[in-house]
Parts: sequence; C-alpha cells; structure tokens
Amino acid sequence: MNTLLEQIKKRRIALELKQHDMMLRVGISRQQYQRLESKGNPRLDTLELVAKGLKSELLLIPQEKLNAVMAVLADDNLSSTGAPTKPSQSTNEKSKSLTDDPWQGLLGENE
Repeated sequence: MNTLLEQIKKRRIALELKQHDMMLRVGISRQQYQRLESKGNPRLDTLELVAKGLKSELLLIPQEKLNAVMAVLADDNLSSTGAPTKPSQSTNEKSKSLTDDPWQGLLGENE
C-alpha cells in the first residue's frame, strides 16, 4: 500500500491539478503544499483540508476490516483483462446493496 503522501500526490495528479492549484482549494501556498507532498508531517487539520481539496475523505479503517475495504475499492466485478464480468444473481443483488450503502456490514452487524 502506498504511503499517505504518495496517495495524496496520486489523487492530485488524477484530478489533473498542479501543486499551485491547491493554494486556491486548500488555502496553503504552493511551497507549503510541495513540502507536504515531498516529506511533510502534516497536522490532522491540514490533512482534512487537503482531503477536501482533493474531493476525498480521511478514514480510519480497523485492520481486521482492511481486506474487505480494499476488495470493495478494487471493484471485484472486473476480470484480469479489465473487462466487466457477468455477475451472478447473488453478486448482482450484493452490488445493488453496496450501491445503496457501500460500507454496509464492514464494521459488523451492530456498528
């Protein structure tokens, strides 16, 4: 898994944003943002601002649920070639349920 700083940089690039663009989105200078991406140790409030600027959310995922979250994020409905596979009836029902609430059941029945 990538470090948090690598994930921030990849997300910014995926959104086709430059470091300078983050000044308008987050309110910190390009130099501060560059330092954050390269070797930063940002405070939690700074990370929350950066996440919002990148149209993202910060999450604390229990280790025992990490594989389930990664499976959802990996989109299990794609074959190794990247082409969609034909879902079974039960998989299709699960997909509808996950569309309504993608985090359903990840923290346990009562959580």
